[in-house]
Amino acid sequence: METLDYDVDGRVARITLNRPERGNGITLEIPGGYDLVAFAEQELPNHDPTQPWDPVVDWQMMSRNLRGFMSLFSSDKPVICKVHGFCVAGGTDMALCSDLLVIADDARIGYPPARAWGVPTSALWAFRVGDQRAKRLLFTGDLIDGRTALDWGLAIDAAPATQLDERFEALVQRIALTPINQLVMMKQLVNQALYAQGLAATQSLGVFFDGIARHTPEGYAFAQRAVEAGFKQAVRERDEPYEG
Repeated sequence: METLDYDVDGRVARITLNRPERGNGITLEIPGGYDLVAFAEQELPNHDPTQPWDPVVDWQMMSRNLRGFMSLFSSDKPVICKVHGFCVAGGTDMALCSDLLVIADDARIGYPPARAWGVPTSALWAFRVGDQRAKRLLFTGDLIDGRTALDWGLAIDAAPATQLDERFEALVQRIALTPINQLVMMKQLVNQALYAQGLAATQSLGVFFDGIARHTPEGYAFAQRAVEAGFKQAVRERDEPYEG
């Protein structure tokens, strides 16, 4: 694939998003995802408010994406995610569906589409940071830095950018000491606790709500502005009232 790299080194496989010209925006060629810029700036018939809306069209599309994100969660082997720069929107789905998150202390992570035009389909925020902090993020669309992500329990480590690779590799290599059979059992054991808390049901709601969010008056207005002025300008206008 042209949008990501895959390498194996001993007992560790590495998947690296490789689309720097678009900030590693997720595309359909990066399994199970989307580039919000490309998605928002095209005229989509299903996003025309003068036409009937079929919610199942959105459900099918976003269910496919969710299955891609959750493949990280449901894979037998542990998935450790390294984050630097900005991790937003669908990028947070990838980060939260991973088993452990190591983040640069100056990185920024959150879900700005909560302000308009989106709902997190993986629905893992409350499971990862608790209901109060999840509401704090999703009621505002605000971002938190890596230090806060560590303090909130979202990340397992927050390293200075210059030490991020070293700290990440140290954790990966320590995990790699454990036999695969033990890792598989430990991951399945912990994941079942999240399923028992209702993760699958919550995600079903998140997928439908994500489609609905694109068909509210505000969702239509945001999409139309993105077509007219470009996605980044639409985002600037959406986010301006939250600044300061």
